[in-house]
Amino acid sequence: MGALIPKSTPNGRSLQHCLHLVGFLDLFGVSMIVPLLNHHMKSLGASPTTAGIIGSCYGILQLFSSSVVGSWSDIVGRRYALITCILISALGYGLLGISINIYIYAIARIPVGIFKHSLSISKAFLSDLVSEKERPHVMGRFNSASSMGFILGPVVGGYLTELPGGFYITALLCTCIFIINAGLVWMMPQTPDKGSIAAPYNHVSFPHNQTPKSDNTEPASVKMNGSIPNNSEHTLWSQIVSVFKKVTGVAFSQMWDIFLVRLLMAVAVMLYYSNFALAMEDRFHLTPRMTGYLISYGSTLGALAGFSLGPLSRLYQYNIYTMLLHSSVLTFFSILLYSVAPKMWIVVLSSTFLAFSTSIGRTCIVDLELTLGQKHGSGTLIGVGQSVTSVGRILVPLFSGIAQEYSPCGPPQLGAVLALASIFLMYKSKSHYDGSAQSKMKRE
Repeated sequence: MGALIPKSTPNGRSLQHCLHLVGFLDLFGVSMIVPLLNHHMKSLGASPTTAGIIGSCYGILQLFSSSVVGSWSDIVGRRYALITCILISALGYGLLGISINIYIYAIARIPVGIFKHSLSISKAFLSDLVSEKERPHVMGRFNSASSMGFILGPVVGGYLTELPGGFYITALLCTCIFIINAGLVWMMPQTPDKGSIAAPYNHVSFPHNQTPKSDNTEPASVKMNGSIPNNSEHTLWSQIVSVFKKVTGVAFSQMWDIFLVRLLMAVAVMLYYSNFALAMEDRFHLTPRMTGYLISYGSTLGALAGFSLGPLSRLYQYNIYTMLLHSSVLTFFSILLYSVAPKMWIVVLSSTFLAFSTSIGRTCIVDLELTLGQKHGSGTLIGVGQSVTSVGRILVPLFSGIAQEYSPCGPPQLGAVLALASIFLMYKSKSHYDGSAQSKMKRE
């Protein structure tokens, strides 16, 4: 399936640049406020249990809403869905800025938990703009731009929080960034009426060699990247029904293996980081400051790795399955090496390899999902993928706690086992993945 807007067009390039800036500002604003949340809850008098309950509720909201919001963006249009999500998230962060007690704080987390999916919709937007060959490269650059925001945000937030009323200043600034982001999306170059990438539209346009009377019986939603035109008869109830059908269609499809691979790899990497600071202190007597430097080093490398997706895709002849398999193997050995490292330099080496492999693996898994399930719509697929990752975030604290009962190295060792299991599953499904990659090459 070709791109709706080729990358070479001025509008296509402008939209990509705008979406990169949207991703940067999104994570820049979020990363300013997120590190301060636990401290703020404590200042409001919340007990650790209350803080844990609020955090879990936020995770549960994200788990169930990501698929729904992603599918909804397939129906009403990316631009409309993206503006809505950004503005409602801004409302949530604005409420955080006036949270003078724990009840207002808890209420403020609800709109953010439901609608903070702007990055997922931006990725779906980008997937609509480019061809399948270009998609890994463009997604990699988007991840790099977003990661830059995540690297800079905590520095600004940490500086602001030292000022009188620092948390409230930071929350207000975050709200303003999100409002600016919504305005940026609103002013983005318009796109032709050919799919969900445009704002809600009122008619379906056909390619020049097709007419409405064409004998081709393929559903319109498949021809338009899984998107349904938003016309006057498309009521709220029909949107709800369409979202339910699209999400259940993915849930009961033959894509369980790729989603299971995503879950296993996500849990493996999260287990690596789950007790990283504590393990560094116990194993190598590293100070929190040095541990922070090491984490920032890995984050910076991960951001830079996104720019390597284009050359790597060409090197692998656009075989995304093979790229994913090799990056997963590198992730497995990096986690295993870290779990048994006797020297600090080995930890730094493993962190270097892991930063590159996870950055490449995350992009490849999304691209493979979009290739295998393109008839379902990119927004639905990316949303379901985010839900799968949210399941991992719920499971990791439990797995990490049990593994730490045996050893500080227990969580990464368990992560290495799960990474190996995902590699085995990919190998068993090789014909499925590789066949899809070959068909992709033929289409291009």
